[in-house]
Amino acid sequence: MREKIIVALDVDTEIEAMRLVEQLADYTGAFKVGLQLYNNTGPGIVQKIVNAGGKVFLDLKFHDIPNTAAKAAEAVAGLGAFMFNVHASGGVKMMQAAAQASRAKAEQAGFLPPLLIGVTVLTSMSEQELSDELGVCRPIPEQVAHLAVLCQKAGLDGVVASAKEIPWIRRACGESFIIVTPGIRPAWSASDDQVRIVTPKDALSDGADYLVIGRPLTAAADPAEAAKRLVAEIEEESV
Repeated sequence: MREKIIVALDVDTEIEAMRLVEQLADYTGAFKVGLQLYNNTGPGIVQKIVNAGGKVFLDLKFHDIPNTAAKAAEAVAGLGAFMFNVHASGGVKMMQAAAQASRAKAEQAGFLPPLLIGVTVLTSMSEQELSDELGVCRPIPEQVAHLAVLCQKAGLDGVVASAKEIPWIRRACGESFIIVTPGIRPAWSASDDQVRIVTPKDALSDGADYLVIGRPLTAAADPAEAAKRLVAEIEEESV
């Protein structure tokens, strides 16, 4: 079950990130490198985590015209991450361009291409914000399922979505489509700025492939102890 856990390294420095990798490597399947850490330390942080024995989900959420997104995907394809993402709202052409570019780079260089997933609706966003600010009139589950279908049509491997939307994604895209679920909060943790949060138990029972968990572990007084508690909770729930 620990292979399903991705720890979000939302910190500023390489020192902080690598300390967390050392503390949490035995309790997690991968580490998420997002904009905060990547922009503060540069692309070399991905290779450092990989060299330390960790897998990396590169969470940069590319969203641009197809040519620019393709060049960005090509640039990160060889960094060593096992997975990276784009914004599904960039459209099918953009997602296709990114997927084709990363896979062509991998084939040319002789390595397995990283998984490519699409970000649907951010877990910090409410239905009212989606409607009032972005003008999207569909309910969130319908919008997420719509974007998931676009991702599948574009040749992506899966999506990032709240576990609350997993049933709609599974109906639209099938069982083999990867679903990465942020906004995961154990029952004993605070919700912070997430809105559409789900417990590990509910996310796994609904069929999530990966659980992205950040502050409940990384901001804990003892991250390793918090991770042990999380793994025990998940293993107990899976029996």
